[in-house]
Amino acid sequence: MAFQIPEGWTAQAYRFALDPTATQERAIRSHCGAARFAYNHMLALVKAVIDQRSAERSYGVPDDEMTPALGWSLAALRRTWNRRKDTAAPWWSVNSKEAYNSGLNGLARGLDAWSASRKGARAGAAVGFPRFKSKHRVADSVRFTTGAIRVDHDRHHVTLPVLGTIHTHESTRKLARRIEAGTARILAATVKYDGRRWYCAFAVIVKAKRIMYRACRPPHPVVGVDVGVKDLLVVAAPDGTEIERIPAPKPLAAAHRKLRTLQRRAARQRGRWDPATGTRQDPSKRWLRTQTRIARIHARVANIRRHELHTVTTELVRNHNVIVVEDLNVAGMSRRGGAYKRGLNRAIGDGALGRIRTLLGYKTAWNNARLVTADRWFPSTQTCSRCQAKTKLALRDRTYYCRNGCPPIDRDTNAAINLARLGEPLSNGGVSRTGTGSSPAASDPAGDGCGAIHKTFPTDSAGKAGGIEASTPHSLQSVGVWGLPIRKERLPEMNRHTELTQVTGRA
Repeated sequence: MAFQIPEGWTAQAYRFALDPTATQERAIRSHCGAARFAYNHMLALVKAVIDQRSAERSYGVPDDEMTPALGWSLAALRRTWNRRKDTAAPWWSVNSKEAYNSGLNGLARGLDAWSASRKGARAGAAVGFPRFKSKHRVADSVRFTTGAIRVDHDRHHVTLPVLGTIHTHESTRKLARRIEAGTARILAATVKYDGRRWYCAFAVIVKAKRIMYRACRPPHPVVGVDVGVKDLLVVAAPDGTEIERIPAPKPLAAAHRKLRTLQRRAARQRGRWDPATGTRQDPSKRWLRTQTRIARIHARVANIRRHELHTVTTELVRNHNVIVVEDLNVAGMSRRGGAYKRGLNRAIGDGALGRIRTLLGYKTAWNNARLVTADRWFPSTQTCSRCQAKTKLALRDRTYYCRNGCPPIDRDTNAAINLARLGEPLSNGGVSRTGTGSSPAASDPAGDGCGAIHKTFPTDSAGKAGGIEASTPHSLQSVGVWGLPIRKERLPEMNRHTELTQVTGRA
């Protein structure tokens, strides 16, 4: 039975940097390698069974005489692994059983996603068949769901199965206080290496703190948020006031020159592959050091981006009741274009535009605010915020000139105003959202904060029960576009000379 979040509780995650000793780091890497070994071993078995049954079917072998099929669920993979581990991995007892279960869970989820994608039951792009994992290509990671998983009382150590007590680089007081108060319970812990240091992310369920009302009405209860490459956020009110404009931090662009230098240096060094023969070779120590420096730069870029996104989204949900954003197809925006669009695609990825809506999705629920998602085809940028006339703009046009002679306005501000007006009917207050459903296994969700509710989560509930991200998915209300079609309507081209004459009175 899939785990369900109890009524009045929500899923969150707390992430702490670790300072393991040399012995503990070797043990962590051993657990990550064990998870990767179990994944690759069972994937090879799955592929072998599929190929064998396909060959037997081509030879006309009856179904009852064919090689038995191998189950792809987590429980089936775990049963098969337990029968084979003594011969396939006689050293298996060195690591926690959760390490092998972590790899099997990843394989089960990958196979399930591939199967659902083939049947058309999974939204999004097509999912390929799971690939083998290499320690040089995949970040080291291991997940624990049972055993001694806790935050120690000194608030500077965490305890994990077999690994023992590990010192944290930062204080764990935020999570420790909630556990001591009985308003949080740890479900799982994931240890991961990002190229610079080790992190431990706790998936927890917490008792939601619902703000039933705000002490005072904010100056601008309804705002529209336009995201972009040049300015990360442009926030405006329905009355046309531009509230805030946050420039894009562009951390990847700032580190681009240093990355380019290091990557060119790595290309001249002895890497893992011989470019002349295309065969594998042992890399040089200098190449490995260069790769470590590259990984650290990418980790720093990701941290800067994550910090900026969390800062601006938290400020938004605390200061406004209704936030309106666009449903951007970020993947489609950066999918094509060739060499001439390479810089724009890089800037779109550097801004992490799609991540903003995800963060707002769960933060609005925590702060009793409301997130409204405008239809993807709503022409917020091409519609005049004063007279509602529509004018076609190119990407290079940073100022909106209305064809009816309205005063010029910044295109991002114009879009934010149009978005804000979509949320005006909802300005009476936010909507409280809570987790739904209950489970007998979770009848005492507070507990002592140690360990997991289930011994192992089913495949389809790992992400829902807490996952690695610091949120739980929430439904977002879509708003119609008020009869402003854009798909089939040909928008008029803008005559800059004529419009400037109307605005300024000069030819």
